[in-house]
Amino acid sequence: MRRINLWLVAAVLVLAVLPLILPLPRGLAEPFAGADAQAQAAITAANPDYQPWFSPLWEPPSGEIESLLFALQAALGAGLLGYYLGLRRGESQRRKPDSDRARRDAQSVAARD
Repeated sequence: MRRINLWLVAAVLVLAVLPLILPLPRGLAEPFAGADAQAQAAITAANPDYQPWFSPLWEPPSGEIESLLFALQAALGAGLLGYYLGLRRGESQRRKPDSDRARRDAQSVAARD
């Protein structure tokens, strides 16, 4: 068991460190750019005369505000997911004593018969 845990820890370390030491993708000005920027660059490369048919109703005043809104969205989603998982766990733990009591009652009835 201990050997398996050591292998798992080693695998996690390799998976965590490997992207950091691998060479960055070459040819990209921003190697960690988002999918939106990469898609826009690909569309522009494929069709330089492309005109977007839709523009957003509101654009954040700066990139930092956009990042803040994205982080808030992620935090809100994580909070809701954590709340839901905690609620489900609490409900299952609340039901568990009832099922243990029912099992004990069934065993006592079986012992009497």
